[in-house]
Amino acid sequence: MLNPGALRAHLLAARLAGPVATSRETSLRSYRLFAARDPRVLLGLDPEGAWEQPEVLRLMAERCGVSDDAEHVSGPDVIDPDRTVAALEAFAGRLRAVVAARAPVLLGTGHPHRLLGFYASLARALSAAGCSVLTPAHGRCIDITTRFGVRTYRLDYAHGVASVRVAGAERPGGETGVHTHSPLPVRTALDAAADARIPLPALVIGDHGWVCGAGQLGIEAMGLADTDDPALFVGEAEGRVSVAVPLDDAVRSDYYRPLTRYVLNRACLSQ
Repeated sequence: MLNPGALRAHLLAARLAGPVATSRETSLRSYRLFAARDPRVLLGLDPEGAWEQPEVLRLMAERCGVSDDAEHVSGPDVIDPDRTVAALEAFAGRLRAVVAARAPVLLGTGHPHRLLGFYASLARALSAAGCSVLTPAHGRCIDITTRFGVRTYRLDYAHGVASVRVAGAERPGGETGVHTHSPLPVRTALDAAADARIPLPALVIGDHGWVCGAGQLGIEAMGLADTDDPALFVGEAEGRVSVAVPLDDAVRSDYYRPLTRYVLNRACLSQ
């Protein structure tokens, strides 16, 4: 079983932390867009603070370990592995609390090609521990604005984890989904749960719009975020996101398996 030191070594070896594939240029562009309140990087969050670019950069340096030097404008960005380990500990702590309460949960991802396995393992463990893993609005169509215009997607669940697919293009229950930052899927799922008068989730677990969209609506949410996802860390700083785990969210899917084992073990959910 991984200890914190072994986990830290894995994070660096897999480039989940340390120098990561996300470029400094990409991160700084996201901070500029966030300061300009561009919805593409707000991910459904409506920030309370001013959050000008220098303030966003300082926060990301504090929460992720990126350089706080505004003159550092190129090369790979950097995540402090110790911050990742600490955030995963907090993540596991919130899982323990949900299990203790046998509370309902909702899991969703905008990175299904990379992160579905991570969330699916959590869904199985939470279900086995007595938590209801919710699947509201299954099959519902959602119109999402993309850089190619408005596209219609279908909300689908694979192994208890929600993602969106091109409507009519994928078989139901398959594992291929679409990469999206939109908060519309989680809003659709929560609206459907409320309309059906089933319990709302006590916790939403995911990334991108799944976390920020739920947190903005007052539902506890936590998840994974890269250096170019400032919205989750701003949400955490403002109290609308419980835990934002800094790591590269687009490496090979099998590289997240040790993180899954570590989190489940620390949450006393090992199977």
